[in-house]
Amino acid sequence: MLPDIVEIKNGVYFTGAFDPKIRTFDIIMKTANGSSYNSYVVRGSEGVAVMDTVKKEFSDDFFARLERVCTYDEIRYIVLHHLEPDHSGALIELMKRAPEARLIISGRAVMMLKGIIKTDIPYEIATTGKIISLGDKTIEFLMTPFLHWPDTMSSYLHEEKLLFSGDVFGSHYYDERLFDDEVGDFMYAFQYYYDHIMRPFKQHVLNALELYRKFDINIIAPLHGPILRTNPMGYIDKYASWSSQSKFRKNELGMKMLSVFYISSYDNTHKMAEKVTQGADSVAGIRASMYDLASLDEHNMITLLEESDAILIGSPTINGDAVRPAWDLLSCMAYLESIGKIGATFGSYGWTGEAPEMLHERLRGLKFRVPLKPLKIKLIPTEEELDGCVVFGREIAEIAMGKMIEMELV
Repeated sequence: MLPDIVEIKNGVYFTGAFDPKIRTFDIIMKTANGSSYNSYVVRGSEGVAVMDTVKKEFSDDFFARLERVCTYDEIRYIVLHHLEPDHSGALIELMKRAPEARLIISGRAVMMLKGIIKTDIPYEIATTGKIISLGDKTIEFLMTPFLHWPDTMSSYLHEEKLLFSGDVFGSHYYDERLFDDEVGDFMYAFQYYYDHIMRPFKQHVLNALELYRKFDINIIAPLHGPILRTNPMGYIDKYASWSSQSKFRKNELGMKMLSVFYISSYDNTHKMAEKVTQGADSVAGIRASMYDLASLDEHNMITLLEESDAILIGSPTINGDAVRPAWDLLSCMAYLESIGKIGATFGSYGWTGEAPEMLHERLRGLKFRVPLKPLKIKLIPTEEELDGCVVFGREIAEIAMGKMIEMELV
């Protein structure tokens, strides 16, 4: 059975593929509703442009749709907005079938292209403002790097006021009705996609939005999920709001935020956490909070990490390692910027006590400032040792407030 052909605007067709059964994307993302690999064809009076391909395993669907809207000798351009395999998987075969087509990529995609194709093929480099013509259709390119790969670009079809956004404004949400006003409620997937894919690159998002706002956009065609034709500027405004939120909540509360995260097996690290928090909260301008990692889910972890100016992590040492919830917390930093944040670690131990040092090194690797050596206490802390925890918390809070120290561990 031949796939349905959907014309999304005058002379613009959907040629992508659907993946309803996928449940995990790029290892880290859950896809409860499946996903799609969106590809489009722009037909002009003087030829055709193919805007991205699909994941290799879905090439048959892609070519079946493509062949229903054009012949291969009509294809003048193949545009790859970025080269992740789920969008370039059918490229090699497409270039074999359309050998006269000119491949257009961003400058940052060149090395990636060679890594994917494993051979030299001709290509043209797009830059912001570069235009290609299909006669009565005009496509202008916009460089939007790090959304979410370094090579990402977008393009704008002037005559139809259509933005091919790349991964930006995408969502992992399968629904063959395609359009945002016809599919099911996908807004949870839209924000989930932003949080896990675009959130680490907020400044790059804002830079891209500045480019987009120069154009009159009536429809957004992303590389995953529904095509956005109902109030497209509303989706742009959502991205602007999410990306413009204050880096830390100090602007909202007038204080710097210090978060103490801990996990405790015999209450000893918990006691340390309480005293560390007490010491930090005694510093003017600091709002200190304490969180048990045994009860935090990932979404709350991400939010708290993003809001915090300083992050302290406490873990006991079990089997020569920090416990998993502490590592899960740090894995959430993959979604966030850590530049400017201060980190410190602590914990109780019975034998060897490696956990605080291991967490300390990971914070360094994540580009945190880690000005204090890890604080370790063997087994049950004494009153004197708990007093030391108060001092530890107070000192890290003072550093967060701008106190200079003689030497910072880097």
